[in-house]
Amino acid sequence: MRLALLADLHANREATEACLSKLRKLGFDRAVLLGDIVGYGADPEWTVDEAQRLIDDGGLAVYGNHDEAVLRDAQADAQSTKHAHAQAAIDWTRGRLSAAQRAFLAALPASIEDEDRLYVHANAWAPLQWGYISNALAAAQSIAATRQRVTFCGHVHDPALYHSQPEGGARHFAPTPGVAMPLLGSRRWLALPGSLGQPRDGNPAACCALYDTTRGSLTLLRVAYDHHAAARKIAAAGLPESLAKRLVEGR
Repeated sequence: MRLALLADLHANREATEACLSKLRKLGFDRAVLLGDIVGYGADPEWTVDEAQRLIDDGGLAVYGNHDEAVLRDAQADAQSTKHAHAQAAIDWTRGRLSAAQRAFLAALPASIEDEDRLYVHANAWAPLQWGYISNALAAAQSIAATRQRVTFCGHVHDPALYHSQPEGGARHFAPTPGVAMPLLGSRRWLALPGSLGQPRDGNPAACCALYDTTRGSLTLLRVAYDHHAAARKIAAAGLPESLAKRLVEGR
């Protein structure tokens, strides 16, 4: 089976369409959405509906922290620690989603175990506390918290790959986009495909990945799309200018 891995769509229709077009040309059997379907971008209704379509076609999806945030009430928002610009996008998004779309997000699980794989937005040790896997120590903690051999996470907007070491801990590996990386069965792995909707590694091209379960290989992909158009839509919606700028700069 070939899995299309899509993380942190962040209501970016242009990036989502470009990645799905690329992935369909390459061929995949099931889409896996790793959380944060909404937030930051100008097309939350479309991305929620597209997520529903992918699930209807046999795909899987987990809950992200921005998905959770749009379902909270105003009183809970007062306790939020989110950056003001992120909170502004959440408030705006909340007013755009229908009751059915909100119910869809609310029904998503925090994590999914699928054969030897774990799908989760943030990490395996506390999926709903939203801790980041930003280094090898955190990767090792997540790997140790699950029995699954391969973990796929979103949340971190930079693509990365970690593997277990015989002496303990984890090691970071930077795969080359477009090149299939064998995830050796003698190791345990944690893969961060990177953000589809808001990359932050200095490259505005959208991130996604393909995992071949038969070959045990992972291919990270970078997909160019019209990020200027997506940025203009953010500005036209009255959302913070910094969110548009991030798409253009990829930071």
